[in-house]
Amino acid sequence: MAIALRTISPALDSDASDEAWAWLHEDRAETRRALLRSEPFTVTIKHAQLRITWTIRPVLYLPLAHRQAAELPACAYAFRPQPTN
Repeated sequence: MAIALRTISPALDSDASDEAWAWLHEDRAETRRALLRSEPFTVTIKHAQLRITWTIRPVLYLPLAHRQAAELPACAYAFRPQPTN
């Protein structure tokens, strides 16, 4: 979301740009605290007649299943990761 706000902020009117930069500089810490409490957080920027809302929700990861004794499906062996530069 921070990247999106930084990207669109030059195109926003001055009030909306100020709102965006206020969140980027001051309110991000509150967003992080909400996510650590497993609570969603919403940020809304108003530009002219447009309202843009982002809702950030925590993601809970489940542990992977132990698979040492399990046979993988055939498609697992067809996967070839792309080399990174």
